[in-house]
Amino acid sequence: MIQSELKDPRIGFVTVTDVEVTGDLSQANVYLSIFGDDEQKEKSLAGITKATGFLRSEIGKRIRLRHAPELLFHIDQSIEYGSKIETLLGQIKSEEPVKSEEPGKANQENKGDGDADV
Repeated sequence: MIQSELKDPRIGFVTVTDVEVTGDLSQANVYLSIFGDDEQKEKSLAGITKATGFLRSEIGKRIRLRHAPELLFHIDQSIEYGSKIETLLGQIKSEEPVKSEEPGKANQENKGDGDADV
């Protein structure tokens, strides 16, 4: 709905990652992942916030509630945080020395059960 029905040029590539609705359905916290730098994220969030009334009325029509919840938009940092953690783990993995077998053991063959057959 955000990508297809909102015509604000400030709104870039936006994905809704999570929605938390209060028990009485009076408020909905909408978490957005926005592609771009911090300036683009702020512009997109401003455009979406400006269209809150339209979005709220459309949601009210589509889910057939008497009172549509108040929409509160937040930028979701979890994807960036997860990407940062993945990068750090990759760096740690690349810094670990490669474990090799003890010298001499790699060339020995297993020659039975250890009993000498003489």
